[in-house]
Amino acid sequence: MSRLKELFERKERNVLNVYCTAGFPSPESTLPVMEALQESGADIIELGMPYSDPLADGEVIQNSSTIALRGGMTLSRLFEQLKEMRARVRVPVVLMGYMNPVLQYGFEKFCADAAAAGVDGLILPDLPPFEFEASYKVIIDRYGLDFIFLVTPETSETRVRQLDALSSGFLYAVSSSSTTGNEKDFAAVEAYLERLKSYQLKNPVLVGFGIKDQDTFSRACKYANGAIIGSAYIKALEGKTEVAAATRDFIRNVLG
Repeated sequence: MSRLKELFERKERNVLNVYCTAGFPSPESTLPVMEALQESGADIIELGMPYSDPLADGEVIQNSSTIALRGGMTLSRLFEQLKEMRARVRVPVVLMGYMNPVLQYGFEKFCADAAAAGVDGLILPDLPPFEFEASYKVIIDRYGLDFIFLVTPETSETRVRQLDALSSGFLYAVSSSSTTGNEKDFAAVEAYLERLKSYQLKNPVLVGFGIKDQDTFSRACKYANGAIIGSAYIKALEGKTEVAAATRDFIRNVLG
């Protein structure tokens, strides 16, 4: 059983997935940040692969990617760091990034190295479902990785059901059609999440974009299995040298 499946069988509600950028706030921060998230109560770690043109990411995460890239972070360096991961990190880990650097690295090599490091799943927002089915699903399945698609408030029910059928691990419900880190009208978000809940989907649903504190986390969890926090956590790490203390304080404020 995959780590993600095991997690959702054990914990159906209030699942906290926290996004961090590999190589931020410093080049050697990747594993210390992941360990701090685990010890502070994160259920899933979404590890961002820095990229110079991240389509879905707002200013905060873009800035963290720029800092990581300037510090020398590459996919090769990331996988070198992740060789020690499973000796130190027990929770599910999902890699989030974009197709350009993955294709440059080599898609099958990327999947093989991710699986060897103990990565559980992939989020690649710019991989269309048709191409996923036609060319990439067989490779992803070969290495036992889950693949998570994103849906938005504008995604039709037919399309939601198609993406749910193609996904494994969980379905990523983007709270609005904007970039990460922007303010959201949470009443509108709740209506959208209630609609998704009514579909009785195959996968657990995690809500991302605009989740930043205990209030937004708990409101998202009323309608979904959990939520994803990214920009707010990256902000909490900015300029910090003591990542463990900064992480502990941040997660305590989210979980209460």
